[in-house]
Amino acid sequence: MNVPRLRFKEFNGEWEVIKVEDIGSVITGNTPSTVNADFYNGDRLFVSPADISSNRYVSKTRISLTDSGFNQGRLVKAGSILFVCIGSTIGKVGQNKKDCITNQQINAVVPNASFSKDFIFSRLENDAKKISMLAGEQAVPIINKTTFSKVEIFVPSLPEQTKIANFLTAVDEKIAQLTQKADLLVRYKKGVMQQIFSQQLRFKDDDGRESPEWEEKDLGDLSQIYDGTHMTPDYKKSGIPFYSVEHITNNNFKDTKFISRDVFERENKRVKLEKGDILMTKIGDIGTPKYIDWDVEASFYVSLALIKQSNKVNSLYLTHFIRTSIFQKELHERIIHVAFPKKINLGEISNCMVCLPCEKEQTKIANFLTALDEKITYNQTQLNALKRLKQGLLQQMFV
Repeated sequence: MNVPRLRFKEFNGEWEVIKVEDIGSVITGNTPSTVNADFYNGDRLFVSPADISSNRYVSKTRISLTDSGFNQGRLVKAGSILFVCIGSTIGKVGQNKKDCITNQQINAVVPNASFSKDFIFSRLENDAKKISMLAGEQAVPIINKTTFSKVEIFVPSLPEQTKIANFLTAVDEKIAQLTQKADLLVRYKKGVMQQIFSQQLRFKDDDGRESPEWEEKDLGDLSQIYDGTHMTPDYKKSGIPFYSVEHITNNNFKDTKFISRDVFERENKRVKLEKGDILMTKIGDIGTPKYIDWDVEASFYVSLALIKQSNKVNSLYLTHFIRTSIFQKELHERIIHVAFPKKINLGEISNCMVCLPCEKEQTKIANFLTALDEKITYNQTQLNALKRLKQGLLQQMFV
């Protein structure tokens, strides 16, 4: 039967099959003449696929139009559903907060009064992957207006549409809030890091006195630096974890390949990875650090550099400094650009300069920035969990 697995208890009966064209108007956009400067840089929305994001609502656009430019397009009323039907982002779905026009890569669905706009958005969002397959495999995938208009979807009665839409809209609003918070936290951290490492913002000692002036030291003078094994190991189904670049860039150390304990023990005699050390990418991706804050028993590949903990520098502070534009700029100037993939030698890493506050200020900086990182991670965890919840709800609340 055409009924969803998860349903509000006051509703029953099967959902009806209709075509997209039965919902209301389907409008394919167009682009006003770009040679007429009077059409652009106004306050009217001109939506392209790049303006449709995971936040659902389009409230501003990269390109804006004047009234005269706006009148060159086909009006899409506020609350309509915008579906990308051409190009690499085919299947993206959004909803316009204000009246807009769109470019030709978007088909807009303008529902009539028999349908909830918010329900139709969620319906098409849920079906987006299936609909995008209608484009087939071609250099420029496309679903033309006729094909899109004939797409069949399941819909319930208007009261049930409204109930589902109100529930999912509340979830989307929470996702939008967490997304905005994530963006604000990242921007705040970037700004405060610029102030800290340009020394505009200083941390005083525990007695309120100014901290000593910073020094500049080569990284190699502060810590010993090693690379991982140059030999591709004989991987095992289980054993000792073996780290490479993707584990650093994805910040995921649970899904790894494994090596035997014998190989691990031999490599450990050369260099041992320990809690408090820093791993940094040096082949392909270059300069992404990871502070090892867990009890670790693992080996690593030559694509990573190991910066050993030292009594000359706080490793957490050093991790944050490695992420600064100061360090990254020098690091990338030392890259072997003719190599493929690009890489950097240990000697060049050792010669990179580190701005070094006194030990107590290093600790204060490290603790402050680490606390910010924890807030960012916690917020992102909440956001990811909510997105997974929504995806699960979409699968169960729709036929």
